[in-house]
Amino acid sequence: MIDTNIKGLLYATRAITPGMVLRKSGHIINIGSTVGRETFQSGNVYCATKFAVDGLSKGMRLDLQQYGIRVTQICPGRVETDFALVSYKGDAEQVKKEYEIYASLKVEDIANAIAYALSQPAHVNVQDIYILNTAQE
Repeated sequence: MIDTNIKGLLYATRAITPGMVLRKSGHIINIGSTVGRETFQSGNVYCATKFAVDGLSKGMRLDLQQYGIRVTQICPGRVETDFALVSYKGDAEQVKKEYEIYASLKVEDIANAIAYALSQPAHVNVQDIYILNTAQE
């Protein structure tokens, strides 16, 4: 989780930002999570990595705004993905039950949020989109 959620973000950003700085434009979209601000039981490391994404996103926005580079963080709540299988240690029946109880966000919902942030004019930076399903507390 640390390698993917923190190091992956850092390495990818380091690879793409020099070109953006030269062009004095660009838009970085980081995928955070609602658990980057709240935690859940037994999710210590995952939550910590998403807290890091939140801090990095805010810091990047401050550091890169002078170059006309926008930084947006999308913070989804519960999204219907294969990650639930990991959380429930491969118990597909439990995952099925969980998804039947709550109408989770779909991947398309997150893609729409990203498209919204990208569609804004150059003078607008959508810093955060915090997106939940209607049943999520």
